[in-house]
Amino acid sequence: MGKHFRIHYFQHVPFEGLGCIEEWIVQNGHQLSVTRFFEGGELPSLSDIDWLIIMGGPMGIYDDKVYPWLPAEKQFIKEAITENKVVLGICLGAQLLADALGAKVKPGKHKEIGWFPVRKTEAGKKSALFEAIPDQTTVFHWHGDQFDIPEGCLRLAESEACPNQALQFNDRVLGLQFHFEATEASLRGMIKNIPEELTEDGPFIQSGKAITDCFSNCSLNNRIMFSVLDKLGGK
Repeated sequence: MGKHFRIHYFQHVPFEGLGCIEEWIVQNGHQLSVTRFFEGGELPSLSDIDWLIIMGGPMGIYDDKVYPWLPAEKQFIKEAITENKVVLGICLGAQLLADALGAKVKPGKHKEIGWFPVRKTEAGKKSALFEAIPDQTTVFHWHGDQFDIPEGCLRLAESEACPNQALQFNDRVLGLQFHFEATEASLRGMIKNIPEELTEDGPFIQSGKAITDCFSNCSLNNRIMFSVLDKLGGK
């Protein structure tokens, strides 16, 4: 019998949920709870959770005036790291993690939307969390901002459009700028809800059709996500 964790996640918009992560949680018998900020959800007590997962969203980390829950969320993330919780941030979640660890988050030179390869850095090749990830693999991206690497963190992956694709702090805190968790259903939700970004010009912006034509990538990405979660859980 493996360990059972109390996992809490932050959801910022209705169409960016856990993706395949929920399947992993159910399969492993973990307890799941959620704060849905778009519904006015409340923060949990830190003592009641073992893991915090921070999902994505189209907002920026500095949009406090538009999203008044952001300051409290940022403070909670800092406290979760201090209390040695397992913390996983994805896309916006990774940017919030970087911010909590003292790094800058800013608009990237290019928006990156669609299926593009990421490469592991030398640190990524040595990280146990990335053990099951090929040295280069095609993953799904949807971001305009990017994070700097905080002091004391490892830079695990890069892409042509974005030099900082993944960060690791100790062996319990991981930020992924891209979406290993993406499923066909979650990607359709993004395409449906923010289609205007797909019409912009840019060397790293794909059409909705180009994205849907590559849904077969989800299967490998989801298997990799499960491996990363297993490693975070101590397997």
